[in-house]
Amino acid sequence: MSNNPTFFDQVYEVVRHIPYGRVSTYGAIARCLGAAGSARMVGWAMNTSHTQMPPVPAHRVVNRNGLLTGKHHFGSPDAMQQLLEAEGIVVKNNQVQQFETLFWDPAKELEL
Repeated sequence: MSNNPTFFDQVYEVVRHIPYGRVSTYGAIARCLGAAGSARMVGWAMNTSHTQMPPVPAHRVVNRNGLLTGKHHFGSPDAMQQLLEAEGIVVKNNQVQQFETLFWDPAKELEL
């Protein structure tokens, strides 16, 4: 990362830390970065994350209720769900099951 990372760069860095088999939310990532009202900006960052190196596991970012609201940005309607299921996450009706158990809070897990 450069000396002056953009907000999007900071989002990508947080998302790269979400562990395999866990999920976080747009709002939790925004709060972790000191921008509590910027959940939508985190979503925009996820929409443009697919070309980033190192890769950004954007499929691990869902809305505050565990819904796959960003799924239409993954090339096919089922790609986000398939990526999550490949990590052992159960998704039903576009919603992560056992969301509270799988939720990863970057504000508690990272020291930024």
